[in-house]
Amino acid sequence: MIISLLNQKGGVGKTTLSIHIASTLALSGKRVLLIDGDVQGSAMDWAASRKENPIFNVVGISKNTIHKEVPTLSEGYDYVIIDGPPRVYDVAKSAIAASDLILIPVQPSPYDVWAAKEVVDLINEVRDTINNYRGYKKIDSAFLINRVIQNSVIGRDVEEALSQYEFPVLKNYVHQRVAYAETAAIGTSVIEQDPDSIAGKEITSVVKEVLKAF
Repeated sequence: MIISLLNQKGGVGKTTLSIHIASTLALSGKRVLLIDGDVQGSAMDWAASRKENPIFNVVGISKNTIHKEVPTLSEGYDYVIIDGPPRVYDVAKSAIAASDLILIPVQPSPYDVWAAKEVVDLINEVRDTINNYRGYKKIDSAFLINRVIQNSVIGRDVEEALSQYEFPVLKNYVHQRVAYAETAAIGTSVIEQDPDSIAGKEITSVVKEVLKAF
C-alpha cells in the first residue's frame, strides 16, 4: 500500500506525520519505505540524525518521477509512505499518481480549511487524468486534522468546515505536543520512545483507523 501525506500549504506537519505513521507500521512488523519528496529533505535529515539502527528505510526523490520509480522501489515492502512537498505541483502530481491513499494534514484554522481546496482540486485533476488516459485506478483520500490544541473544540469545528469537500475526515486527531519535536531532534518518534504515552496512543489510533477504513 502506498500512502502519501500531501498538502500544497506548507507547515501542516506532513513530515512529522509521515515519520510517525512509518514508525508505527514498522514497529508492528511491517516492512516500510519512506520517500522524502520535499526538496528541503526534512525526513532525510531526520534519518541522518538518528543514532539507533533504522526501523525503516528513507530515500529522497524530489522530482516528478515518483510514480515511475515507486513500482521498483516498493518491491519487498508492505507499505510505502511518501512525504510530499508543498507548492511543487509536478512532484505532488507524481506522488498522487503513485498513491493508493492520500492523507491531507490540516491544522485547525480557517486558513487551512480554505487552502485545502487547492490540494483537493489537484488530487481530482490527477485522478481524472489517470482514469481518462490509463484506465481506472482507485485513489482514496482523507483529511487528517493535526496540531489540535488540547481541550479545545476547534478540531470539531474544522471537521465540520471540511465537510464542504468530498473527502472524509479521520475521526482521530493528532494534538499539538512537545514530544513530537523532542523526538524529531534525535531522529526517533514518540511511538518508539513510549508507545503507551498519550502521543504514542493517538498515533496508533490514527494508523489503526486508516488501515481499517482503507
